[in-house]
Amino acid sequence: MSRTGGLLPAHDGGGAEPASLDLDGLRRRLERERAGGYWRSLEELARTPEFEAMLRRDENAVAREGFDRRDLLKLMGVSLALGGLTACTRQPTEKIVPYVRQPEEIVPGGRPLFFATAMTVSGLATGLLVESHSGRPTKVEGNPLHPASLGATDLFSQASLYTLYDPDRSQTLEYLDEIRGWAAFLAAARVAADQERSNGGAGLRILTETVSSPTLASQLESLLAAFPGARWIQWEPAGRDNVREGARLAFGQDAEIVADLRDADVILSLGADFLSCGPAHLPMTRQFARRRRPEGGPMNRLYVVETASTVTGANADHRLPVSAGALEGVAREIAAAVGVEVGAGSAGSRSASATPAGAFVAALAADLKGRAGRSAVLVGPEQPPAVHALGHAINAALGNFGRTLRAIDPVEALPSSQLGALAELCAQMDAGRVSTILILGGNPVFTAPADLEFGKALAKVKSRIHLSLYKDETSAACQWHVPETHFLEAWSDARAFDGTASIVQPLIAPLYDGRSVHEVVAALSGLPESSGYEIVRRYWRDRMSGDFEVAWRSALHDGLIPGTASPEKRISVSAGAVPPPSPRPAAAEGLELVFRTDAKVYDGRFGDNGWLQELPDPITRLTWDNAALFSLEAARRLGIEKQDVVALSFGGRSLEAAAWVEPGLPENTVVLSLGYGRTRAGRVAKGSGFDAYRLRRSDALWSGGGLEVHRTGRSYPLACTQMHQNMEGRDIVRATNLADFEKDPSGGKKEEPGPGLSLYPPRPSDTYAWGMAIDLSACVGCNACVLACQSENNIPVVGKDQVRRGREMHWIRIDHYYGGAPANPRHFFQPVPCMHCEDAPCELVCPVGATVHSAEGLNDMVYNRCVGTRYCSDNCPYKVRRFNFYHYGTQFRAPSMKMLANPDVTVRWRGVMEKCTYCVQRINGAKIDSELDDRKVRDGEITPACAQACPAEAIVFGDLADKGSRVARLRENPRDYSLLAELGTRPRTTYLGSVRNPNPSLAQPVSTAFPHTQLDTETGQK
Repeated sequence: MSRTGGLLPAHDGGGAEPASLDLDGLRRRLERERAGGYWRSLEELARTPEFEAMLRRDENAVAREGFDRRDLLKLMGVSLALGGLTACTRQPTEKIVPYVRQPEEIVPGGRPLFFATAMTVSGLATGLLVESHSGRPTKVEGNPLHPASLGATDLFSQASLYTLYDPDRSQTLEYLDEIRGWAAFLAAARVAADQERSNGGAGLRILTETVSSPTLASQLESLLAAFPGARWIQWEPAGRDNVREGARLAFGQDAEIVADLRDADVILSLGADFLSCGPAHLPMTRQFARRRRPEGGPMNRLYVVETASTVTGANADHRLPVSAGALEGVAREIAAAVGVEVGAGSAGSRSASATPAGAFVAALAADLKGRAGRSAVLVGPEQPPAVHALGHAINAALGNFGRTLRAIDPVEALPSSQLGALAELCAQMDAGRVSTILILGGNPVFTAPADLEFGKALAKVKSRIHLSLYKDETSAACQWHVPETHFLEAWSDARAFDGTASIVQPLIAPLYDGRSVHEVVAALSGLPESSGYEIVRRYWRDRMSGDFEVAWRSALHDGLIPGTASPEKRISVSAGAVPPPSPRPAAAEGLELVFRTDAKVYDGRFGDNGWLQELPDPITRLTWDNAALFSLEAARRLGIEKQDVVALSFGGRSLEAAAWVEPGLPENTVVLSLGYGRTRAGRVAKGSGFDAYRLRRSDALWSGGGLEVHRTGRSYPLACTQMHQNMEGRDIVRATNLADFEKDPSGGKKEEPGPGLSLYPPRPSDTYAWGMAIDLSACVGCNACVLACQSENNIPVVGKDQVRRGREMHWIRIDHYYGGAPANPRHFFQPVPCMHCEDAPCELVCPVGATVHSAEGLNDMVYNRCVGTRYCSDNCPYKVRRFNFYHYGTQFRAPSMKMLANPDVTVRWRGVMEKCTYCVQRINGAKIDSELDDRKVRDGEITPACAQACPAEAIVFGDLADKGSRVARLRENPRDYSLLAELGTRPRTTYLGSVRNPNPSLAQPVSTAFPHTQLDTETGQK
């Protein structure tokens, strides 16, 4: 149904974009005329024959086959009959077992309870509130009291429940692949400890991930005191060695910089993706987004200089794509332009106007100097120490420290060079100097740099113990494998990015025979039988002020321990802090290989999570795989098309990977994301993607030159959702710049059709009228709402093959649009749930009345009535309905996965339609509470899952009948518009158009009409 915005049908290659693309022809066309408007893919921009055929195939498939009207009616009748027969499946029998002894705090049919806890990623904690139904966790929300969440959540915390109940988690303690008991492990640990004690622990090594847990750090320090010859090493593949070394260069001491963007008028990101990853990305996203609404005061302005396309770059007012090797030079030019002494003879000592990116640098420097003390320069952890030192020097020259930035002591318990310590460990293991190694978490056999050959060196250690959630590559290389408890099953503690400590309390007993890291470390100490609860309480007993029991319970209730945040420390930039320019190796003249953590599986630790694997990448929209990302120019020069398998040679090692052409990448850059290509993992991770760690070297952790690329002549199917819904040139995403918006806030906004003569019955006006507004200026496209909706509403995982057929089941999707030239396009994100139309086209065509309109304006789905004709989907212009082609709900059949389901939401079966319901279960819960209090639901009392997770607060829900509600006030905003309003569906979900704040000296807007404004694009190519 392409004329009404239909879903593109399955075709050869499934849901992926057509692989064939005339890159030379596209280049010639772009040279003749500037690309205008918005577009979803390079194929759409080039109007390739495959793309046109894909659209035609969707227009009127039945009529093109020669069917006349009589045959069409016959076919419809048969389809209805068969649909009624095949879709009326019987729900499986469910056994209800009552409690033998009713728990005191549980009321049958009552509201769920929430408990505060914290989740750590790379050692740093995010405070959470976890919903518990009858003693099992079912939903994760942010803790509004915790500085690292402020009530929001990210992908990893939302998806943590899937990992908790994953049946592929390690379930047994094993020695040489034979099941053993905990007592056997304790005996073996005692023997190993006695042997190591005889030589002072000279052969004992402890390898952990980054640790911020005060209790664990205290345990390990006590263990090292008992074994003075032992060593503790930390390793994170996405470590912060560059951050620490950059601080030492700039300040002459260890320091961690914490940003507060509330008062930052100008923000410069030097490769820092602070809107989608990092220890403080949730509060920074909220602070950034609150300054992106033109009605809320002065808008901030974001400049991004980056190599790979990121969520932060996609939200920039000005983005400059540069190669990884050239980014330091650009940073020096910026530093010199704001008055930093960068050294004679360096690139930054020349006039900025003498460089190809001179206009960008000059305008940026003037903007920064004009906002001295109200600006912030952020540097990504992947950047070399020199760039971090330059960033600190720029901030110091602008007077930002003490205002938008402050320094604290490092939060990590062991702030040393992780790479150097790991390399030393490998050398010692290879030399036979290590007799016992205890690996607590992580997967170093998979994630260590390839040139260190960690697995080969590990095999020479006599006694090897590994604690992990999954039996992975490192577990296979060790004799002892101890299953680790999930953070929702174990007691612990951890610190946030600012030092705030939280108690990690479990919500459920260990599902399998797992042990916490505290219990494993205790096995080598004098208290081998201590529980995690006892160990954590023992540490904090003498460290909490006042009555311990009161303080302990308060910490558990609030989710943090007051007074534990790190105090600000005084720093100053040292003389000569900026090092001389790094010499660029000769190999950098060719293609450059860039490594980045993946937006979904991070460094690979979440590779077994089906929710995250199926989530589309925020930029490429790829699912279930990574790919070697090529720029348009590099692909043209090498003759590479999408889904080609290419051989990558780098540093004497090779890897075959599927190629993908991505707009906005630097000309000679190939980007690979880490964490895929697992060989020992659960069923979800196995066979997914390509192992970029095989090419990663210790001297090129994040980038390096000299990459060689060769075509293999083969192809590899990739699942991409970018073209599953196509706007086909219609007025869907709307954007303008701030200057034009201030001249005319209405922006030439078209009058939307109101209610008129209609076949629809009149709606009651004396009750609630639920509606939603989504602010495209605030939305950063982080995907948190998609995962929150999936977790709340029992949305199944369908797998790569079904995604390629266009059958993904997400109830809310993030449509991604490009604007401008492909060399450096603008990006726009648009969350699309069900519109809950006042005059819903889906309702009139349902033959069994399964989709109906409620008195409160909700477009309801009655699953028991649905017979699967899919007429409603055909008639929906927004394509927000999902059909269960198979028993996708089989993910809930495993005994442990049954506990994942939210009991307030039905688990759908094969043959029915499903879609967004505005979280009607939450609406009804709030209505029940208000009726008990004899009042109406208050504004803000109901928050759907998508809005509650959103760190940018871009989604607002409420009662439109209450004219004082926030959602009703947003309807009066001149930026408000309805999607495809010309169809007369009168959707209850509306949007506020995106407003960017470009620098007037750089921006050249194409037009001033709000609905059709295309923002300027500066290529920034060198």
